[in-house]
Amino acid sequence: MRAIGNFLWFILGGALMGLAWWLAGLVAFATIVGIPWGKACFVIGQFSFFPFGKEAISRKELTHTDDIGTGALGTIGNVVWFVFAGIWLAIGHVISAMACFVTIIGIPFGIQHLKLAGIALAPIGKTVVSKEVATAARAATSTATVATLRSSK
Repeated sequence: MRAIGNFLWFILGGALMGLAWWLAGLVAFATIVGIPWGKACFVIGQFSFFPFGKEAISRKELTHTDDIGTGALGTIGNVVWFVFAGIWLAIGHVISAMACFVTIIGIPFGIQHLKLAGIALAPIGKTVVSKEVATAARAATSTATVATLRSSK
């Protein structure tokens, strides 16, 4: 089912938004200082081509450690990203979502576009993994949080 969803997604607009992400990545790479943003653009762009069966999650949630993208510098990076490119990619995804919502069969695609719009606003510190890995990471985080709360009492 994922393969069918990804195929339909790709031919019905996913390719266009994936290319928009890659274009933003090329522009970011051309500025030299934008290389970290460019890398994120290519990762999310590939995710935008074939999103079904995958999920974008925080690297902190996945690895249980902070890195440069999940800390204060990542927040600053996301603010810069939002101003220069994030808002425009998010608008593109929202417009695509509205077009998908016009038809009943397009509703799942519209929902996916809205998820991608949220990612477009702040992609630094996120990574793309399979849904199964994301679920396992969230379960591990929940277990660790519960253990921490129990030990603090």
